[in-house]
Amino acid sequence: MDFDVVVIGAGLVGASFALALQTAGLRIAVIDTLVPSTSVARDDWDSRIYAISPGSEEFLQACGAWQLLDTARLCAVEDMHVIGDDEISALNFGAYAAGMRELAVTVESRELQSALWQALMEAQHVKVIAPAACHELVLEAAAVQLSLADGRSLRARLIVGADGADSWVRTQAGLKVDTRPYAQTAVVANFATAQAHRGVATQWFQRKGVLALLPLPGERASMVWSTATAHAQELLALSPNELAMRVVTASHGKLGDLRVITPAAAFPLRMQRVQRLVMPRLALVGDAAHNVHPLAGQGVNLGFRDARELARVLTARGAQNDCGDFALLRRYERARKEDIATMQLTTDTLQRLFDTDNAPLAKLRNFGLRLVNRQSALKNLLVRQAVG
Repeated sequence: MDFDVVVIGAGLVGASFALALQTAGLRIAVIDTLVPSTSVARDDWDSRIYAISPGSEEFLQACGAWQLLDTARLCAVEDMHVIGDDEISALNFGAYAAGMRELAVTVESRELQSALWQALMEAQHVKVIAPAACHELVLEAAAVQLSLADGRSLRARLIVGADGADSWVRTQAGLKVDTRPYAQTAVVANFATAQAHRGVATQWFQRKGVLALLPLPGERASMVWSTATAHAQELLALSPNELAMRVVTASHGKLGDLRVITPAAAFPLRMQRVQRLVMPRLALVGDAAHNVHPLAGQGVNLGFRDARELARVLTARGAQNDCGDFALLRRYERARKEDIATMQLTTDTLQRLFDTDNAPLAKLRNFGLRLVNRQSALKNLLVRQAVG
């Protein structure tokens, strides 16, 4: 099986990249261990919710996936309130003030994955190979040899690793990664709310981590509580009623009484810096290329920006027929370097700043929230950078 580009991983970022590459005139294959499914059970809600930025929404629209989503499962985020641990200092962002329709749109992970898979299965220029497990990757001067566990083999000019934080592609290529666990866990759950959220997302920086409530359709909200692992285990051990009461207390009753509608789940948190995003005949995108703390809600958007940029570079390659050429791939790496580094620095600094009981730092961080909140131009600049 001969291809120009083989994408390992049909998750959100890998699938969107393959779809965005369709106009590049390349033979594309996507490999995943799971069989893509386009059916979604809608009698409940997925506990994993993403806040999709306007830039990512535009990209997914161009991929042919966004328009396949059920609009009844989407909710616009029109305002964002960030509250300091003194419960007084606050930073408020508004879409209207920034001249925008919305700051983000919340969507369930499985809904978005299903839409991307549906578009992928209907794509004329993409071959989906699934279920399939990768066995060995050999990078050669003129091509990449990929063998599968079932004995099949593929040849490609370029391999794209979109296979997550524990990337098999990255390991096979010998690319070094600096991993730093945060000793924190993100606890997620969805709630029915007694009071309307009015399209407002609220985030509290507290002594016991960062609590965020994101709006969902109707009178519902999604919780992400990034906290010390021991505290996370305590939250997971609570009954649904006890968890709801704990969140009501931590959120100061902002949405009134809560009722759990999706059981709590948890994800360990870590930061990962990858030495290189590319090497001859290989590129990394999404979580395979970087991991950030979720307090800014930008992890998946960062991955979509990877997919968009790599697809743009390959589509605009001009007379360069070899899509795995190192000089070509370096354009992608250079274009993404600043965005990734800025997001990692920002989220890591905020995590460190608020994960301390140091009194002078506590005063400084809360003063910073108040100071930025008074600078309309600066706030609008921050919004514009986040929604790209």
